[in-house]
Amino acid sequence: MGLELIIFIVAVLFGIFIYWRESNGNGAYRTLNKIVNSKELQMAADNPKGFVYKQSFIPRLIFVVVLVLIAALILEFLTPIAVFSSYNGISAFASFAAGTLLGTYLANFVIKSTQVIEEKSDSIGDIVGDAVEKGKEFIGDLKKEEEPKIEDVKKEVEEDIETETKSARERLKDKGLM
Repeated sequence: MGLELIIFIVAVLFGIFIYWRESNGNGAYRTLNKIVNSKELQMAADNPKGFVYKQSFIPRLIFVVVLVLIAALILEFLTPIAVFSSYNGISAFASFAAGTLLGTYLANFVIKSTQVIEEKSDSIGDIVGDAVEKGKEFIGDLKKEEEPKIEDVKKEVEEDIETETKSARERLKDKGLM
């Protein structure tokens, strides 16, 4: 179990590395595209698509599995390590393929989130600055309102004392009701 976990973590890092390399340049994909496709079907010069970069799930899965399969075959025939003859080898193969695929999606998330943060960094700074200014104004308003409240309460108490000394008839006359 420990070896499989290590293989999975290494595979995730390998997937991140593959995605990052293809996001910087897709020379291998362009070369294969020129070899396989006719002139009319070849990709445009400004197309950044690669084997895993900007691909949907199925082509990405096929590429990762074929890449890991080729590496496992080379490992099987050139070294004494038996990848396909035991359960542990097949399990390691599957862990490496799944981890690599997960790593490509993790790298996709990180790259897209950094692009969004870079685009929105100015507006986020403005939003935070506006929120701070509004907070300062709110606190200032609260401080200004506290002092008059005490004076208002004192005035109301004094008015209540004055109204208690007046009779009900006088109070109605003051209000203009009588």
